[in-house]
Amino acid sequence: MTQRDSNELVQTIAAQTHTPPETVAKMYEDTFREVANGALIQDYVSLFAEKRVRANLRATLPVSNE
Repeated sequence: MTQRDSNELVQTIAAQTHTPPETVAKMYEDTFREVANGALIQDYVSLFAEKRVRANLRATLPVSNE
């Protein structure tokens, strides 16, 4: 994944979760590093990092009672 792709991904996650882009970027970088550290195959590291960041943000979002 290129730097541009990861920046677009961060912006998309930030917009969808109403989270500041700086927060999402930090979470993504930390998660990417954590996932990549133990990965023997690097092909899906960015996908796993994205999924984990989204899940973590979803878990912290307030629940709407609509």
